[in-house]
Amino acid sequence: MAPSDEKPTDNPPAAGEGSKQEKEVKEAVSGLNPQQLKELLALNPALVQEVAQASGITNPTPDQAADLLKNMSMSDIMTGMAADGKGVKDMASYKFWQTQPVPKFGEDDKKAKEGPLRLQKVEEIEKSPAPLLSGFEWVEIDLKSDEEMKEVYELLNGHYVEDVDSTFRFNYSPSILRWAMMAPGWDKKYHVGIRASQSRKLVAFISAIPVHIRVRDNVITCSEVNFLCIHKKLRNKRLAPILIKEITRVSNLNSVWQGLYTAGVVLPRPVSTCRYYHRPLDWQKLWECGFSYLPPGSKPQYQVHKYALPSKTATKGLREMEVKDLDDVVSLQKRYSSRFEIAPEMTKEEAHHWLIPKADASGEQAVWSYVVEESGKVTDFFSFYCVESSVINNPKHKVVRVAYLFYYGSKTGLVEPFNKDNLKKRLNELIGDALILAKKHKFDVFNALTLMDNGMFLEQQKFAAGDGTLHYYLFNYRANAISGGLDANQKLDSTLQSGVGLVLP
Repeated sequence: MAPSDEKPTDNPPAAGEGSKQEKEVKEAVSGLNPQQLKELLALNPALVQEVAQASGITNPTPDQAADLLKNMSMSDIMTGMAADGKGVKDMASYKFWQTQPVPKFGEDDKKAKEGPLRLQKVEEIEKSPAPLLSGFEWVEIDLKSDEEMKEVYELLNGHYVEDVDSTFRFNYSPSILRWAMMAPGWDKKYHVGIRASQSRKLVAFISAIPVHIRVRDNVITCSEVNFLCIHKKLRNKRLAPILIKEITRVSNLNSVWQGLYTAGVVLPRPVSTCRYYHRPLDWQKLWECGFSYLPPGSKPQYQVHKYALPSKTATKGLREMEVKDLDDVVSLQKRYSSRFEIAPEMTKEEAHHWLIPKADASGEQAVWSYVVEESGKVTDFFSFYCVESSVINNPKHKVVRVAYLFYYGSKTGLVEPFNKDNLKKRLNELIGDALILAKKHKFDVFNALTLMDNGMFLEQQKFAAGDGTLHYYLFNYRANAISGGLDANQKLDSTLQSGVGLVLP
């Protein structure tokens, strides 16, 4: 199992080892047919740009890029892709995944049966964690402890995911971290840390929570793995595979054999790929932070006007979600998510945790949720959650507040016969109000992926495509590819419904 948005890159292998690994990957790539090469390139648009720069070809066609791929350095292919470091994975990382029960590049899954790749028994699992290098030791982290939560917060705040230009870094508040890592069924044993023995400093961390997801017709129990983080000074210690193996071992001892994770890099092998879209709420601030750019020939005041929003919502019956709405919301969410190929199986207890708005003791809030009530029944709901990003070395702004679109549902999408135009109209009304509410709560930008039915409103609500993609992975489970709402060129396809109904905080 692997982290969500894992950034760490380890040192490259020694010359002899690297050449051996390069040969292995070269053989793997040579086994791909032209269509599979195109799919690999489509999963990582940054690689296409590298191919173009290396070859001197402007905007290569998919066929040209696939041909050029075979002549590139294998250390850039399959593992890291872009030379600028974005999404980079080294050869040793790729070799590690070759040993894991995950689908491999080049395999033809079209006729393969979906299901577990490796069957094991609890008695076959090691009862103790693997030994660490001298000077380090395994620990369980108690997130109920303010002191230990502060340690996790400080590790993530200083060493977690950054953008390629080191301008922004995720800044998960303790409130968000508890919300994300203490969902129903959580257990301290899934909050795994590594400490330096002498200083007692927390230098690495990984977490998981139990989730139940439906993959087409099968419901499976998974460990949803997140927040893998390693201190920058220890990136050459090969701790990431060790942490992944340990969270796998802990899960297996609890009879959980499948894992769910997301990453911004291409690993063997994504079930689906979605693209990030961004909708400015405070364009002026985003521009000053370097998040948004000023289009040629435009002026700042034009952009501010372009993204201005009404002061009040327009949907009749819209109000904040309450505990009394849970039965209706869970029922609506289940029926609405049945339209997608991969989606959560959410219980009432889980819906209470993930969706009901509430502030913690410090006054911080993780999620905002709203329902539309008509004649005493919930007909629609939507939600968004908060992840702040630290702005690095900016004299004016320290934090960008980012709202991420979470789960939503509408009875309009369940009416038979299905009418896409009616659902599109309704979703634009709802998301338009979601933007207004996010602006009211002082968010600076609203993010969404090309999953669920988002293709029906992203462009209409003035979302712009970002340069990041998010890949969905299943550990120890083979699933045929699921559409992420993108066409063959990784562009939004508003005519193609995404099969992904799963949103991971």
